[in-house]
Amino acid sequence: MTHAIRFHETGGPEVLRWEEVGVGDTAPNEARVKHHAVGLNYIDIYHRTGAYPAPLPSGIGLEAAGVVEAVGGAVTELKVGDRVAYAGGPLGAYAEVRNMPADRLVKLPDAIDFKTGAAMMLQGMTAQYLLRRTCKVESGDTILIHAAAGGVGLIVCQWAHALGATVIGTVSTDEKAALAKAHGCDHTIIYTRENFTERVREITGGKGVRVVYDSIGKDTFMGSLECLQPLGLMALFGAASGPVPPFDLGLLAKMGSLFITRPTLFVYTAQRSDLVAISNDLFDVVSSGKVKIEVNQTYALKDAAQAQIDLVARKTTGSTVLLP
Repeated sequence: MTHAIRFHETGGPEVLRWEEVGVGDTAPNEARVKHHAVGLNYIDIYHRTGAYPAPLPSGIGLEAAGVVEAVGGAVTELKVGDRVAYAGGPLGAYAEVRNMPADRLVKLPDAIDFKTGAAMMLQGMTAQYLLRRTCKVESGDTILIHAAAGGVGLIVCQWAHALGATVIGTVSTDEKAALAKAHGCDHTIIYTRENFTERVREITGGKGVRVVYDSIGKDTFMGSLECLQPLGLMALFGAASGPVPPFDLGLLAKMGSLFITRPTLFVYTAQRSDLVAISNDLFDVVSSGKVKIEVNQTYALKDAAQAQIDLVARKTTGSTVLLP
């Protein structure tokens, strides 16, 4: 028997339980992975609270890195002993050992350790599709990223800076502003005491930005739209403050023929070829040193509830990993 975090009802962090579980044999298309590190992400909160419903009882977590212990008879791309990482379903990454669909696993380069691998996959591949596919950021662009000192935010700041873009980021404290600036953010806005829309207009000389990457949702939605230049794009990739209420699309015309998209990593990586391409691009920028993954907090896997409490309270910066 091995252990995993599971929940039998939705609710607060107290619903998370550290339980003995059976793993079972691998199906023909599966690989068994012994986790060395597990990623913590805000989407885990949505699953726990029921905002993103899951059949109960359920495991939780979408990201981890470890070593292949066994493979099913139909698996040809992996072998026992391979170092692997993943970000995506099925739920259940908060576990010591689990079986995973082999086509959702990618080989982790030797130069990248397990903590970094577990911390970078979901957030790093999210940054990749946002910057290279949702809106292909180019040298000379000016962009706005909310929560610039968070896991995705720090990666976006570094990657966009390396691409030659001017990066504006919102943060909640002076300490987080300093962290974002140290990772390529050209202009920081402390939204707890500054109006971010007004500041973006000041910074850009009234022009606005080409794209806003918004993971906050309800609290920032209209302000984010007001930051865009004509034909600008808002990529709403999260809802930390709650879902956006019904919206009159006619306002997009009045505000400059704006675009809005609600992308998800799981669609961008649904095809195996896309998953491999996105992860390889991420591995390349990390291995080159252009993007550094900041693992600023670690918790024991059995203490996942406390890790989630701290994440929601915005006590964390960069990435957090859980250690089995």
